[in-house]
Amino acid sequence: MTKQNEDNSEEIEEPTVEAAECTVEEPEAEAAESAEPVLTELEKAQAEAADMKTRYLRSVADMENYRKRIAREKQDIIRNAAANVVESLLPVLDNMKLGLQAAENHPEAKDVTFGFKMVDDQLKKSLSEQGLEELIPDGETFDPNFHECVAQQSSEEVAEDHVIQTVRAGYRLNDRLIRAANVIVSSGPTKEES
Repeated sequence: MTKQNEDNSEEIEEPTVEAAECTVEEPEAEAAESAEPVLTELEKAQAEAADMKTRYLRSVADMENYRKRIAREKQDIIRNAAANVVESLLPVLDNMKLGLQAAENHPEAKDVTFGFKMVDDQLKKSLSEQGLEELIPDGETFDPNFHECVAQQSSEEVAEDHVIQTVRAGYRLNDRLIRAANVIVSSGPTKEES
């Protein structure tokens, strides 16, 4: 029996070695399974960091756009305030021009006319420094964006759809139309009926 016991002991010992090997493999499998969640957490952190970076860049861009918009709005407010003042002075310019035209017919008022002409020039210069541009489109192509047609006449000298005469000057302030020029537009040469 001792021989059998020895054989049994050998058999018993072998499974314990195999069992030991199995127990060694199990911790490796658990480590592999636990590595996946760590990697997933790392990926989550990287995704969150990328999201935060995107949000930050958008916030910076939004802030820059906000600054630019506020600067533009400020300039628009200043321009609109100037436009209101200039618009209130346009009738003064018109009356000054009419007065000077009437005074040219009276030679005895030559000195007074000269003085008013100087004032008119000075006023126009001051307003032009603020961005006011006078529109007198005589001979130019009619543009409904800047001109208002008050009459249409046939003309042998002026081509069709061109301005024959400016009745009242138009004005533009900093590339913004304040008042359209009132003009007489050519309808071309007189057409003879057959």
